[in-house]
Amino acid sequence: MRARKSVKVIAVASGKGGVGKTNIAVNLAVALAQKGAKPLLLDADLGLGNVDILLGLSPRYNLSHVISGEKTMEQVLVDGPQGIRVLPAASGIAHMAVLGSQAQAGLIQAVSHLDIDVDYLLIDLAAGIAGDVLTFSRAAQEVIVVVSNEPASITDAYALIKVLSRDHGVRRFRVLPNMVRDQHEGQSLFQRVATVADRYLDVSLEMVGTIPLDPALRSAVRAQRAVVELYPDSPAARALRALATMVRAWPLPAGSAGHIEFFMERLLSAEKALQDL
Repeated sequence: MRARKSVKVIAVASGKGGVGKTNIAVNLAVALAQKGAKPLLLDADLGLGNVDILLGLSPRYNLSHVISGEKTMEQVLVDGPQGIRVLPAASGIAHMAVLGSQAQAGLIQAVSHLDIDVDYLLIDLAAGIAGDVLTFSRAAQEVIVVVSNEPASITDAYALIKVLSRDHGVRRFRVLPNMVRDQHEGQSLFQRVATVADRYLDVSLEMVGTIPLDPALRSAVRAQRAVVELYPDSPAARALRALATMVRAWPLPAGSAGHIEFFMERLLSAEKALQDL
């Protein structure tokens, strides 16, 4: 990717499914674009992707066609709202959910060779702690962990943080409470995760705002639109734009002249470290 500017690579993760992770990734991409950025959204839930569904897109091809060699990454790339670019994943293709590290590295290498101008690479990960989630999380510069106020989500978010920190060297996490009633509930939810993490793990957790439980989000999902575009004055949209503002203030990468190759190098070094264990 011949980027003219530094690229921030951000993985959006969750320990449990159903906590609104993909909605966060989609709306963060659109909100960044509304602020003048040029985001590329990679649907890395490779076997059960639904970024395209949330945005009302109907891509003819997806990443499974890149893996099979039928199409190039450029042929799979589609345009989304506000000028965002989307790399759609397959849906309901079992073997895509269990790709080996070589195939994962091949995908990222293909991304790195895209001839487009990008300043953010947002990666919507699958939920849980499968191998591809761990690989992409370790290689990204920033990891946002989305958590909701239910026991399974809190437990699984902690499990994800534990595995990434103890086994993969990730030390910094941005925690985003989602679907909360108010700021107090969000702060309390973050504190529950942070208290356990501080006691047992060597990590740094930062709360990056809260996203309220908002009927506008459900309506936007039904309409297959981003809430920041369809209902820009809703509480959820305002919170997501605030998140985008915060993301834009995060420092730029320091490696490989600050370009997308930084991600590729991190991915390959992560894989080598795993092989050396």
